[in-house]
Amino acid sequence: MRVGVPTETKTNEFRVAITPAGVAELVRRGHDVLVQTGAGEGSAIADSEFKAAGAQLADTAEQVWGDADLLLKVKEPVPAEYELLRRNQILFTYLHLAASRARAPRPCWRPERRRSRMRRSKPPTAHCRCWRR
Repeated sequence: MRVGVPTETKTNEFRVAITPAGVAELVRRGHDVLVQTGAGEGSAIADSEFKAAGAQLADTAEQVWGDADLLLKVKEPVPAEYELLRRNQILFTYLHLAASRARAPRPCWRPERRRSRMRRSKPPTAHCRCWRR
């Protein structure tokens, strides 16, 4: 599998999704790892460390997104990256859906009279009355 690690583009995000030790382990297990140039700078990891661990370096995010079967990111993609995501490509990241009200599902709480306590119901379905806005 070809694993890609693009530079994080979200504001004030300086972390990188994998360390050189993680790259070395993936390479040892037979995977190709493609790291965007400068991806580790915010975490004080030089490109030379990724290269020494067996990663290939890519100059652009488009190259990483275009060549990888699996993408590793720290934060959710920004809107400019949406178009880079391909069908059948795996994105491993935190999505932070709660930050966007439009994307976050509403919790489904129904009072049940058992011992006068609120109990969490099953996840909402299309037929759940609690799901209506």
